[in-house]
Amino acid sequence: MPVGTAAPAIEARGLTKTYPGGVAALDGLDLTVRAGTVFGLLGPNGAGKSTTVKILTTLARPDAGTASVAGHDVLRRPERVRRAIGVVAQRSGADPTATGRENLLLQGRLYGLRGPALAARADELLARFALADAAGRPARTYSGGMLRRLDVAIGLVHRPEVLFLDEPTTGLDPEARTAMWEEIDRLAGEEGLSILLTTHYLDEADRLAERIAIVDRGRVVTTGTPDGLKGELRGDAVHVELRDPVDPAAGPSLAAALGASAGVRETVLDGRRLSARADDGAAAVPAVLAVLAGAGVPVAAVTVARPSLDDVYLRHAGRRFADADVDARAVPAGGVR
Repeated sequence: MPVGTAAPAIEARGLTKTYPGGVAALDGLDLTVRAGTVFGLLGPNGAGKSTTVKILTTLARPDAGTASVAGHDVLRRPERVRRAIGVVAQRSGADPTATGRENLLLQGRLYGLRGPALAARADELLARFALADAAGRPARTYSGGMLRRLDVAIGLVHRPEVLFLDEPTTGLDPEARTAMWEEIDRLAGEEGLSILLTTHYLDEADRLAERIAIVDRGRVVTTGTPDGLKGELRGDAVHVELRDPVDPAAGPSLAAALGASAGVRETVLDGRRLSARADDGAAAVPAVLAVLAGAGVPVAAVTVARPSLDDVYLRHAGRRFADADVDARAVPAGGVR
């Protein structure tokens, strides 16, 4: 290994996983997370994010592919992986009948911590996560934000090298969500933890992750920094809401007409929505409206915006993020996430 380089905190190649009933969760997923960074795994519900986390944390085995975490092979050395990681799952792992302090002490004992050192670590985490006043209360009495903070504290008791945060802010109110974002920033900045964050919130990935991988249908469709991925989309995004759905068969001819007359590109027609890119979105709008009027396509609204991660997703996955999320919710019981 060249001098000055570090082994990846997480590396996965060709991960494949199919659940009973033929539900394909992962289809050759590749992933590399540099040590000491926050890496965002961004995708709609059902994209395969949680299955990826289960494999990387040794809770599931892939049908094919390889993966290592903190330098340890997840299949050959699962016990070493488990000692090197902290995991905050989507559902709380805290014992609801135990107090906050008792939950931290129990987790520490599972990792071999004992005596004054464990007590000091529990006190440190309770103070850090603003839970000291509630330390003697059962976890079932905690608010959603408090319980989520306790979950993160539990994952940090043994000072892991790699922390997995699986949808850490789902269900939190805006204030609790912002507080969690600030804590994740501190974990990465002050402690130098390697963090894999899975989320289906576009703004969360944009705000927290140094690099992201966009996952769709069990594959990574693109990876890079949030700003870099948005920067690849030159110009402005032009989004048109149509009054009535348009036959998809009309899409190619409409896209050609828009390109020729309005100077837009990368046109995507999806029912009552049309999205395109233009070097100067505001200047292109009148021509776009004229082409649509000439084609007998009535318009309800039009917006122009700078590129977003939603536009990145649209470009690489061929559908809008919100539509993919809706599709995923339609997966039958027993589907994947």
